[in-house]
Amino acid sequence: MKPSEVEATARPRSGIVTHWRREAIVGYLFALPWIIHFLALTVGPMAFSLYASFTSYNIVNPPRWIGIDNYRFIFLSDDRFRIALYNTLYYVIIKTPIVIVLSLIFAVLLNNPIPGKRIFRTIYYLPTVITGVAAIFLWIWVLNPAGLLNRGLALIGIRGPNWFYDPAWSKPGLVVMSLWYIGSPILIFLAGLQDVPQHLYEAADIDGAGTWAKFRAITIPLLSPTIFFQIVTQIIGAFQVFNTAFVVSITAHTTAGDPAQSLLFYAVYLYLRGFRQLQMGFASALAWILFVIVLVITVIQVRLSERWVYYAG
Repeated sequence: MKPSEVEATARPRSGIVTHWRREAIVGYLFALPWIIHFLALTVGPMAFSLYASFTSYNIVNPPRWIGIDNYRFIFLSDDRFRIALYNTLYYVIIKTPIVIVLSLIFAVLLNNPIPGKRIFRTIYYLPTVITGVAAIFLWIWVLNPAGLLNRGLALIGIRGPNWFYDPAWSKPGLVVMSLWYIGSPILIFLAGLQDVPQHLYEAADIDGAGTWAKFRAITIPLLSPTIFFQIVTQIIGAFQVFNTAFVVSITAHTTAGDPAQSLLFYAVYLYLRGFRQLQMGFASALAWILFVIVLVITVIQVRLSERWVYYAG
C-alpha cells in the first residue's frame, strides 16, 4: 500500500477517535456539577465522619484522636446502644414483612378489572402525600388511649391498649403508623404486576389452573425482582426510622426515647449523642456501625436472592 493510501485510511479513524473524545469531554462537563456535588457533599462528609469516629469531637473544639475508644465503649459498655439496636431490629423484623405482604395483597386486588379501580388506587396512594410531622400528630391522636382506634375497638367489646404510653405497645404502634405510607410499595407492586405477560395467565387458564396456582406459579416468580427490591428498600428505610419515634416520644413524654426507652431507636440515639450532647465523634462511630450493619444485611440478601429471584430474559 502506498503512503498516500495509508494516510487516506488513517484520517477517518483519527477523526472518529477525536469525535469520541470530544463527546466524552462534553459528557463529563455536563456531569461535572453532579460530580462536584457528590464529592463535596457525600464522599467528603463520609470521609470526615470516618475520621471523626476515631476522635473525641464536640464541634466547638478541634477533633482529638482517641483511636478505637468510641467503638470499644459502644460494644463493651454502652447499654443504651444495645437498647437502641434491639428496638430498631424489632421494628425492622415486624414492620418489613407486614408492609410487603399487605402492599402485595392490595396491589393484586387493585390490578384486577374492578369498577372504580382508578379511584381506589388514588385513595390508597393519597395518604403518602400527607407526610412529616402533620401525619405523625394525626396518628398520635388516632392511637391515643381514648383515641379513634380504641373507640372503634370498644364498639366490638375489645379494650384497646395504651399504645404510645405503654412500653409493650409503643413499637407496635409505630408499626401501625407505618401502614399509613403503604401507598408507595403498592404502586411499585402494581408496576411490577403490569409487566407480567398476560398470555401466561391465559395458558394457565387453558390448563385448568386455579387462582392460587396462577399466583404461586406465575405471579410470584415474575414479581420476585420487585419483591426483592421492596425487601431491600424497606429494611434500609426501617433501620433509619427517626421522625416518627422522635416526635411521638417527645410529644407524649417530653423525653426522646420514652416510654421506658422503648422508642429509643438507633437514629434517635445517634441524634441525641451527636446534636444534644455534642459528641460528634461518638455519633460518627454509631453511624458507621449502622452503615456496616445495613451493608452486611444487604449483601446477604443479594447473595440469597440468587436462589429465589427470577429475572425473565
